[in-house]
Amino acid sequence: MGEVEERRAGAALVRATKPFSVEDPATTRRLFTTTMLAYAGCEAVALFAPWWPLQIVGALTAGLVLVRIFIFFHDHLHGAIFRTSRLGHAAMVGVGWFMMSPHPVWRETHDYHHRNNAKMLGASIGSYPTVTVNMWRSMSPKNRFWYRFARNPLTIVFGYFTVFMAGMCLSAFVRDPRRHWRGPASMVLHFGLLAAIWAWLGPATALISVSLPLAFACAAGSYLFYAQHNFPSAELRSREHWTYHHAALRASSMFDMPGWMHWFTGNIGYHHVHHLNHQIPFYRLPEAMAAIPELQTPGRTSWRPADVLSCLRLKLWDPDRNQLVGWSEASA
Repeated sequence: MGEVEERRAGAALVRATKPFSVEDPATTRRLFTTTMLAYAGCEAVALFAPWWPLQIVGALTAGLVLVRIFIFFHDHLHGAIFRTSRLGHAAMVGVGWFMMSPHPVWRETHDYHHRNNAKMLGASIGSYPTVTVNMWRSMSPKNRFWYRFARNPLTIVFGYFTVFMAGMCLSAFVRDPRRHWRGPASMVLHFGLLAAIWAWLGPATALISVSLPLAFACAAGSYLFYAQHNFPSAELRSREHWTYHHAALRASSMFDMPGWMHWFTGNIGYHHVHHLNHQIPFYRLPEAMAAIPELQTPGRTSWRPADVLSCLRLKLWDPDRNQLVGWSEASA
């Protein structure tokens, strides 16, 4: 790969991906329609199945489908899909409200993330914070607490509360109430729906059909977002040495998973391709990777327990070792 990467890097490599950034509106509509039908079917099981274990299966599957639905929202705000569709835009705004991620705050934080991905001393807006070993050693106890909290696995597992309610809705509103009023409003909508199902079908069905799918989707999505930039071979750079294509190819992972999981996760596992050109529709990411040699040797991770644990143990950046390390290595 070395010779190819030297031949096509930076703007030249981004240009090589542009043919894949052409949306097929009919494909977008078809995939969104089938995805919404799948979600409706899963929710019907979660709501009306006569046996509660079957309701839970329906709810968890609905949660996986919600991850895919969120990718439509994510891609639309990148300008990759529903580019000229008013109806599509309205649907995506609705998805943001439903998933407690209103479009203004997602666009603000996620665009910042793309502009600053893998900058060693970059802010944590739109991503999990990362500091160097020396920065950690000089932190106050209060700042250490919040840094540990942000990178704690439980913060990821409970992303329903930490990432979406607290981060996307409440924190954004506190930061700019006039611009981000939709955050608390989407929480009112969420809990209003929960209350309505509670009154109609009882508390168990309400929690299974409303809270469980979204909580499961938020946990899966939060971990995906974490592992896409916190994996053993990730390479961070200081601002003066940062380049866009290096951040895409060396600090954004390829998340290996079975084809059916790529379906549920909307191909977001091809994250290095997405970061190189975020206007490639999710359904064309595998095609782009297969066609461009420079994209075929990324850092990789997976859902295997050993890989999950190896990602979760990474806490700090060590410039001397040029790698992410855990607490024990930082104190050595």
